Amino acid sequence: MKTDKQIINVKHNYQRVRVRFAPAPTGYLHVGSVRTALFNWLFARANDGDMILRIEDTDIERSAAVYEEDILAGLRWLGLDWDEGPDIGGTHVPYRQSERGDLYTRRAMDLIERGEAYYCFCSEEELAARREAMLAAGKTPRYDNSCRALSRKEVERRLNEGSVPAVRYRVEPSKEQDAEYGILNNEYHECVVKDLIKGEVSFRLDEIGDFIIMKSGLKPAFIFAGVVDDALMGITHVVRGEDHLSNTPRQILLYRALGFGLPQFAHIPLILGPDRSKLSKRHGATSVIQFREEGYLPEAFFNYLSLLGWSPSETDLEILPRQRVVEDFSLERISSSPAVFDTDKLKWMNGQYIKQAPAHCLLKLALPYLHQAGLMAADDSQFTEEWLLEVVELVRTSIDLISRIPDEVSFLFTAMPEMTAEAEEILAVEASRTALNACISAFARHEELQYDIIKSDLDDIVAATGLKKRQLFQPLRAALTGRVHGPELVRIIALLGRDRVLQRLK
Repeated sequence: MKTDKQIINVKHNYQRVRVRFAPAPTGYLHVGSVRTALFNWLFARANDGDMILRIEDTDIERSAAVYEEDILAGLRWLGLDWDEGPDIGGTHVPYRQSERGDLYTRRAMDLIERGEAYYCFCSEEELAARREAMLAAGKTPRYDNSCRALSRKEVERRLNEGSVPAVRYRVEPSKEQDAEYGILNNEYHECVVKDLIKGEVSFRLDEIGDFIIMKSGLKPAFIFAGVVDDALMGITHVVRGEDHLSNTPRQILLYRALGFGLPQFAHIPLILGPDRSKLSKRHGATSVIQFREEGYLPEAFFNYLSLLGWSPSETDLEILPRQRVVEDFSLERISSSPAVFDTDKLKWMNGQYIKQAPAHCLLKLALPYLHQAGLMAADDSQFTEEWLLEVVELVRTSIDLISRIPDEVSFLFTAMPEMTAEAEEILAVEASRTALNACISAFARHEELQYDIIKSDLDDIVAATGLKKRQLFQPLRAALTGRVHGPELVRIIALLGRDRVLQRLK
């Protein structure tokens, strides 16, 4: 494979943009997959185009409805909508490959009739043995064309005997020459992929070998089904991960064989973990559902993902509203280098969005976590919405995940706080008893503890007792929260209220 990076400016030089996100429902929606969906969505919306959702569920054994539901839910959580898809229909129904089998079979049979494809009766075991032999001989593994020369009579005999063959496309590198499809009959017999991100990438056709387009039982292979669907659905740009780049020369041969025009290809860089290896579960959360459950805001996750491999025109900006990303997005600003997923950076960005979010939105997000932690029941009426909003405001500047709210505010929901060892040490000091007794006397004089009253009382206590503020605030915080660090103490006292404050201090 040879690469020659070049910048190709394609914005607004083509017909109406049509892109697709085509996940296989064989697992939960992964970070890499949703970033691909995001870039397709951004490209479509930036160019007033169409976003198509297609489910590639031909792997019947591994595909499951629960995974498809997770994919759709994850996309909706991020606010990525689509113009055509399995749930809303469109002009190219159906949008599940498992329901499009006739389209693939018909075209595969046409290729066989024209001599451009043939039945392959080789077993998996035979193919594996030949592959190992080629590797041992230092050769690039490829199919040895064993079934190419089978006569029509021999093929019919095997079919009549009940053999279930695959179908292979016949690659003839010595005869290939078509500049329109980037196929060159030079000394290397190359297929040149003109990629909008990678530039021109060349593949030697004589190293590819005949490849499977229909698996045993006439089940379409990914490479073949994708070409048929993209062509019939009018896809103008195939925007996908660079791990699919090596499939592209085979697909170009199929586009030509089937009489389809080529879409434009754009292969986006992979996402790596901090150790520069491919992002995986050992790096932490990798599925969208995990990030959602950990308490990330969809706006923050959208913002962070958009910057994984793409850069805005003003490169010093990091917090970008959704519409700003849409208006600024272009394929030529996607890097050809891998992007590193930095969880710390994502948490920081999430914290910025938490600080900016409306309190009522944060409360709505926080309630499930409060319920799950057992701090309040789903139908709990003892806590007013006004009070709960104040609780959220208390910690919004100190958290980077919504899921951390219960830990930060648990002392506000219990009769008495759970004491840490540090808090107990502080309360064991004699000066702490003096401080708390002074607070009891001051706070008991009021029917209600309001912010300004509390501040005034604390200032008066410092002046009357000669205690330093630290000597007053530390035991007061320890007694009220069971901790030595936390949010603003005056606001905590106001939220607890007079009776609970006095109860804890006594």
